[in-house]
Amino acid sequence: MSYFEPYISYIVAALMPIAIKVLIILLVFYVLAKTSRKVILGVTDRLNIDDHLVAIFARTSNITVIIFASVAALGTMGINVSALVASLGLTGFALGFALKDTISNFISGILILLYRPFEIGDCIRILGYEGIVVAIDLRYTEIDSEGNKVLIPNSKLFSDPITVLQSSATGTS
Repeated sequence: MSYFEPYISYIVAALMPIAIKVLIILLVFYVLAKTSRKVILGVTDRLNIDDHLVAIFARTSNITVIIFASVAALGTMGINVSALVASLGLTGFALGFALKDTISNFISGILILLYRPFEIGDCIRILGYEGIVVAIDLRYTEIDSEGNKVLIPNSKLFSDPITVLQSSATGTS
């Protein structure tokens, strides 16, 4: 029998219940993440939502579950998570304030892809620019205006009036 054996058995006996609880929490959150992904894919498939949005919803759901699982596991291990939760809140507030224009363009891009006021191939006029929609990204929309590539922030497309001159779906004005 070695000198360290009593200490090792004491540490294992003390940590085993905590380790089992943490594993159960992580398993529950893993199942929750998989279930939420299936629900998101099922709902978005029935609603014919754009693939970009489906990927964003699924990734956001997974990140949220990972954050909750981490906080729950740390709390189970006896670590005080109140400071961590407060830090996450302050970090989210600071990032939101610093990236408000980017977030505005991003959310507007999601809404444009969801509501589809215009589609790729439509001829539109906005902010003095007129051209054919070439691409709709989450941050900006690209139009071809007389051979020039014009990138318009999605927040402008969502807040300013848009004139759809010719729709690619109907071929009419």
